[in-house]
Amino acid sequence: MYAGKVELCGVDTARLPVLSEAEKSRLIKAARAGDKQARQEMVQGNLRLVLSVVQRFAGRGENMDDLFQVGCIGLIKAIDNFDPAQNVRFSTYGVPMIVGEVKRYLRDNNAVRVSRSIRDLAYHSMQAREELQKQNGREPKLSEIAARVGQSPENVAMALESAVTPTSLYEPVYSDGEDSFALLDQLRDATGEESWISDMMFRDTVRALTPRERRIIALRYLNGKTQTQVAKEIGISQAQVSRLEKAALNHIKEQICAN
Repeated sequence: MYAGKVELCGVDTARLPVLSEAEKSRLIKAARAGDKQARQEMVQGNLRLVLSVVQRFAGRGENMDDLFQVGCIGLIKAIDNFDPAQNVRFSTYGVPMIVGEVKRYLRDNNAVRVSRSIRDLAYHSMQAREELQKQNGREPKLSEIAARVGQSPENVAMALESAVTPTSLYEPVYSDGEDSFALLDQLRDATGEESWISDMMFRDTVRALTPRERRIIALRYLNGKTQTQVAKEIGISQAQVSRLEKAALNHIKEQICAN
């Protein structure tokens, strides 16, 4: 499926540039000095690296384009944190970072499989809850939420419980015999989540995200939190976090593929 001439999100990977180690070192140094064009060239020149990683996870029922865009987040983190002075190849540093991002995505999305109809009901129920809170200035009753979405209280309760309770999200459910790279998952820029987000490769694209989307991306891919943890921290459901995260990643993916 991904051999030979490959197109992911509109990118023909067979036509991507191939960078030498010297070129990578030069681009990394320029990017660290604030050269956004150099950072963009570094990303473009290493998309094959992302592809080589996501191919390892083929045949597991996952959407490969989704894994590719998550891998691109890992690539950007690797570029931001790589130090050429350590005298290691960029791929040696970048591959574990990309693998870590993909494995965390698989852990969060595979630990619990909730039906699409239940996820949709949970999302609409959370929307109704927020609307009723604003409208009435208090926490709405379950019966009020159910009336707003046109479902029984029992169905609404089941959907909301399915969306927010699974503790198994904290446990790995994917293993291929390799290290989990848990420490790399926790890598954090000392400047904090907001400065990391504002300094991402596609600053204009990130700025176009909603404040909530920016915070979700920061918590998930900088702080290494699960979707359930993010949901609890910002006060929405895990289903909403998943939807908003996917929308934000799509924005970033489109920007990567447009250049």
